[in-house]
Amino acid sequence: MKSVTQEEISGCGIASVAALAGHSYQEAKAVANSLGIFAEDSSLWSDTRYVRVLLKHFGISASEGELPFSSWEKLPDLALLSIKWHLEDGHPFWHWVIFWRSPNGPVVFDSKKALKTNTRTDFWRIKPKWFISIEAAPNIAVKRDAQKAARPLP
Repeated sequence: MKSVTQEEISGCGIASVAALAGHSYQEAKAVANSLGIFAEDSSLWSDTRYVRVLLKHFGISASEGELPFSSWEKLPDLALLSIKWHLEDGHPFWHWVIFWRSPNGPVVFDSKKALKTNTRTDFWRIKPKWFISIEAAPNIAVKRDAQKAARPLP
């Protein structure tokens, strides 16, 4: 699996789904737009519904609810995380990232364009609020790699 960089300020959900599905940002954005999901809509930062619709379209199974983050070790092999969680005028906002136990060790794919690298291992800096477990991704290599990589964090 490879990280995908977002092209709009609120495109992190689209970029995360693109990475999970093995597509480019532009391909995932075109699908999202056809489903009535637009990166310009700040609801992508404050509602899981849009990302769930996009996941379903690409055949990616996800847990039904959001689970509170307790530790990196307790995360499933593949998950969407909410980080930078905060309230604005009473509405929750967050940034979507992917946690993956890769064959080379656990990583976080952060789609933020301004980062030097979108593959992060600086777990002490990342403060997840909750996560959505990704139960099945259509990319067979991702499934195989995630199963092989079930090892604890360093």
